[in-house]
Amino acid sequence: MSGHTNSLDDTKAGDLEAAGIRRRRRTRQPLEDSVYPEVQASVSNIDDPTACVLTLRVWFLGLLFCLVISALNTYFVLRYPAPLITPIITQIFAYPFGRFLAKYMPAGELKLPTWAHWLGMPQRVSLNPGPFSIKEHALLVIMANVSTSPALALNYSVAAEKFYGEPQPFGFDILVVLTTQLIGFGAAGLCRRFLVWPASMLWPQNLVFCTLLNTFHAEIEDEEPGPSRLRFFAYVFVGAFCYFWLPGFLFVALSAFSWVCWIAPNNVVVNQLFGVSSGLGMGLFSFDWSQIAYIASPLVVPWWAQLNIFGGFFVAFWIVAPIMYYTNSFNAAYLPMSTSSVFDRFGQVYDTARVLDAAGLELNVTAYNDYSPVYMPVTYLVSYGTSFMLATGILVHTILFNGPDIWNRLLRQHVKGDVDIHMKLMRNYPDVPDWAYLAFLLAAFALSAVTVSCWPTGMPAWALVVSLAMGLIYIVPAGYVYALTSYNLSINVIAELVGGYMMTDKPLANILFKIYTANVLNVGLFFAQDLKLGHYMKIPPRETFKVQVIAVVVTSFAQVGVKRWLISTVPTLCDADQSAQLTCPNARTMFSASVIWGLIGPARLFSYDSYYHPLLYWMIGGAVVPTVSWLILRRWPHCWLRYFHLPIALTGLELVPPASGINFSSSLIVGFIFQYLVRRINFDWWSKYNFVLSAAMDAGTIVCGILIFLTLQLPRNGTISVNWWGNEVFTKTLDWAGVSFKTVPPEGFGTNTW
Repeated sequence: MSGHTNSLDDTKAGDLEAAGIRRRRRTRQPLEDSVYPEVQASVSNIDDPTACVLTLRVWFLGLLFCLVISALNTYFVLRYPAPLITPIITQIFAYPFGRFLAKYMPAGELKLPTWAHWLGMPQRVSLNPGPFSIKEHALLVIMANVSTSPALALNYSVAAEKFYGEPQPFGFDILVVLTTQLIGFGAAGLCRRFLVWPASMLWPQNLVFCTLLNTFHAEIEDEEPGPSRLRFFAYVFVGAFCYFWLPGFLFVALSAFSWVCWIAPNNVVVNQLFGVSSGLGMGLFSFDWSQIAYIASPLVVPWWAQLNIFGGFFVAFWIVAPIMYYTNSFNAAYLPMSTSSVFDRFGQVYDTARVLDAAGLELNVTAYNDYSPVYMPVTYLVSYGTSFMLATGILVHTILFNGPDIWNRLLRQHVKGDVDIHMKLMRNYPDVPDWAYLAFLLAAFALSAVTVSCWPTGMPAWALVVSLAMGLIYIVPAGYVYALTSYNLSINVIAELVGGYMMTDKPLANILFKIYTANVLNVGLFFAQDLKLGHYMKIPPRETFKVQVIAVVVTSFAQVGVKRWLISTVPTLCDADQSAQLTCPNARTMFSASVIWGLIGPARLFSYDSYYHPLLYWMIGGAVVPTVSWLILRRWPHCWLRYFHLPIALTGLELVPPASGINFSSSLIVGFIFQYLVRRINFDWWSKYNFVLSAAMDAGTIVCGILIFLTLQLPRNGTISVNWWGNEVFTKTLDWAGVSFKTVPPEGFGTNTW
């Protein structure tokens, strides 16, 4: 293969309007491109090394977005109901702001102070270096991505202050938020050779970002039928915006489309099987895009992956769960089929206040023995079982199927297919050395050790080491799943299990253990996704490095500032009847989980003589299934099992509840239409419009949802509504009432001792 790098300088493409534009005219010598059709359809295979990258307007707009978006989303995450500003929204709004500054900012230069030069910045920067480039736009997206998800550590801080009565000083607040983010950042950088550089690591969600970036920046569509991508995006965006008024406000039954329950509203079994509130959602479809794309956009996830995840859901929740429920396994039939709550032996939501001591920090064993053990609905049991299965299954699957490639990449040896045109183009830019990411990781670890040791967290430093090690063990296996499918794997359950066994009777320490474990994985993968976006958009790696670090710091201070402002100015924050509906749903869930896992503890739930001990044996199944598949494929390599991927089949099942069957089946139906039928029948249409369609549907729906929230839900505390059949029919069913199959006897159910 030639060393041709598809540079704009080499291809004499000066007539292209902006960097990153895919050339669609036929040339005498076709340009080298990715072997993956998805990447060909969305990512430019040329680069303009002269394009503006890290300009003054990037810093101005990027920091502005970080401050505003992180502040708003921190407020929203403490309120219910409330929307969240997502990366796709920031990508859309960044474009007109960038164009505005490029047009109206005066020419000239700004002299920077001496310390800026120490940070690798030039002594002088141009106020307006030229047109707003696609690389500047991509950097704004990367910075905004850091700010859209409120730090998980904020929920710890809120739960500690409002539910455990433990005030958190500013120093602790900022350190726990900052360190949990920077540890993930360092881990992501060290995993680039596994998750970013290989061509096979597609990161489907990034393909949507890249498509939209190329769509905005004057993509040329010569001699191609149909509207341009930009016009198509505008049409679909407006259509999605207008349509969402129906399922979002005017006709909510289109969202909670439990049509079978409407026919038989008083039939217990029908409502448990077909309901969407406390049932299994066998009604198959929803007419609400936010429900269809609840797990991930079906227009983005590959078809084979959608088959795997629906197959896993079908077996787990439409076969195993009903069998367990109607045979009354674990006394599940005395509880609703599906709910996010846990219960006592009288079928009532478990009252955690009854088992806490007067200070609310320790378990009152006597009160616990007089009250009740914890009982879980069947969907909780299956979700926990599949989480245990996933914890072992993903490690075994990765070792067997990806182990040789991982080992070769670790030794920096060539792996066939890793190097594509995008990797070749990125070699023109100096990379960030591994030691820089390692330095951030070690510094963040040291600060984390100081944080958990200098404040009364109850978490010893050795537990911090274990939590970080768990996250690092899972980051590459989980990254493979995320990079191939857009499904984000969670190890929260296994982290709570391990933390609960290690630190008994320490609820806050249990929360902190889970946060550090989860953030190494989840935050690390979010940063890796942004690194891949920079890779696709040909952004110099050191520029991506700079904006990610600064965005983390600015976002952390903004989020902590909003949290502390609300706690100091809203005395009723997190109360169930808070007048502005600032009820802190996520922090409340974290508090309840800390009582179950940190105070009551996994020993009382899962140890050998405990009620739910059999669920732990699902871990054995997680190790056995990929081993058997691997052995069969060694003997019959073309067997259908080559399409079966256990970790993907189990990923996303922890979302049930609150997710139900319509989220999985609706996604599969839409995926079948676009990712299978349309792609096979009209590949040209699919390659031109599919990812644009996904972005427009997401953006139109989210913008409409935010407008509904600001105009109809925020005023009058959500009392503005349209009262008619289409907004009430689904609530007048046993599904909405959350009934059980068996009636709880007056003396309660279950064992007499626990």
